[in-house]
Amino acid sequence: MGCRSVNLQRGHSAKRGALTARRARFAAVDQLSPDLELHPLQGKPLTLADQVVMFHLVVVVVDPYTVESSWLLDTAGEMLTQFFGADCRVAFVATADEYDTRAFLGPWAERLLTYADPDRTLAKAAEVTELPAILHIDNDCNIVGRAEGWQPDEWRELAHRLAKDMSWSAPPIPKVGDPVAFAGSPAT
Repeated sequence: MGCRSVNLQRGHSAKRGALTARRARFAAVDQLSPDLELHPLQGKPLTLADQVVMFHLVVVVVDPYTVESSWLLDTAGEMLTQFFGADCRVAFVATADEYDTRAFLGPWAERLLTYADPDRTLAKAAEVTELPAILHIDNDCNIVGRAEGWQPDEWRELAHRLAKDMSWSAPPIPKVGDPVAFAGSPAT
């Protein structure tokens, strides 16, 4: 009986440790500068503070010059559109100039808010190491969720946390036709 209770205790401790690790991944890990400039395809540059004053910001950062980002383009676009109407702003951030951003994103550049970031300002400030990546940024410019590369379990966890925070429905991740998990390309 004593061994059994020790095992149960260890099991409980291991579960608590795994839960703590998951929560840590979604804790406010970085605070971005509110003065960080974002360059929408339409309009003048805006600060990050301007973009999160009313709503959280959820961005998928892609690199138009790598195959890894192209593999996830439709999956990421469909995921972002699932949050239309939620209390968050969704967008693509492409690490390219305006011309290459439009060429890479195609119709997604018209359907979603899109930022061109040829200097990778956001990726560097957020200390992103792999692209594609998804970031959930709150009203205080804290990154409260991130996933890098395409790890469907991590993207699903972020989407479920976002959906809970927004009182919204989470999209199915992965869905039939999505790519298998893969490491992203270097972000810098």
